[in-house]
Order: sequence, then C-alpha cells, then structure tokens
Amino acid sequence: MDIQFLFKVFNFGVLIPWAIMIFFPRWSGTNVMLKSLFPVLIIAVSYLFLVLWDAFVSVGGTIDFTSFESIKEAFARDQVMLIGWMHYLAFDLFVGMWEFRDAQRISLPHLLLVPCLLLTLLFGPIGFVLYWVFSKWYNKIE
Repeated sequence: MDIQFLFKVFNFGVLIPWAIMIFFPRWSGTNVMLKSLFPVLIIAVSYLFLVLWDAFVSVGGTIDFTSFESIKEAFARDQVMLIGWMHYLAFDLFVGMWEFRDAQRISLPHLLLVPCLLLTLLFGPIGFVLYWVFSKWYNKIE
C-alpha cells in the first residue's frame, strides 16, 4: 500500500469540499454535498478500511491508549500516522460542514463564516470556537 500516495490523495482531495463551501456558498451542489455528507463518508470508509488493514493484514499490533509512549510508538509507523491524519480530516470537515449549515440556519453572513471555516480546516477546535463566538454574538444583535 502506497502511504505517500494515499496521504496526497486525501490531503489535497479534502480541499475540494472546503473550497466549495468557501467560494460557492449559494451553489445548489453545495447543499447537496452538505446534506449527503459524501466527502466525510468517503474519508470515513477509507479510514475504516485502513484501520482494518492495519489490524488484520499488516498486523500492526495493539495500541495501549492509556500510555503516551504506546501512542507515540504507534504514530511513528507511517500507516498509523495516515490513519490519525484521516481522523482529523474527517472530523474537521464534518465540523466545517456543520458550521456552514448552522450559519445558513441563523443567516450568519458568509464573510463571518469564512474565517471560521479556514481556522476549522487548519486548527479544528479554534475555528469551532470562533464560529461559536460569532454565532452567539450574531444572534444577540439580531
């Protein structure tokens, strides 16, 4: 399995739904993507495949999730690093898609949403916190 190739595919492929949300917020395809969660599902199913492959085919061993050293040792393996990265990609994208839908629900201006989406893409929880602040602030002024 070519880990470098898979990393590039997912790392750059995930930018497509982010770009659609940022640059094409009113396009009908954007709403179809948001309702189906298709991009997240692609990553999630691929993630599942890689986890099973690592557990049963490549016999990566078990990870003691209560031990920092065990986790550090596991993430030193390329396949586990890719699995961990895909975990972040899927969850950050899911949160970004949720922010987008919620912003539409409360009519938050897209210009306020864009920095939240960018920060969620780059720094997950920071973007979510910024979105939460903007949404609470915007609801109070309306």
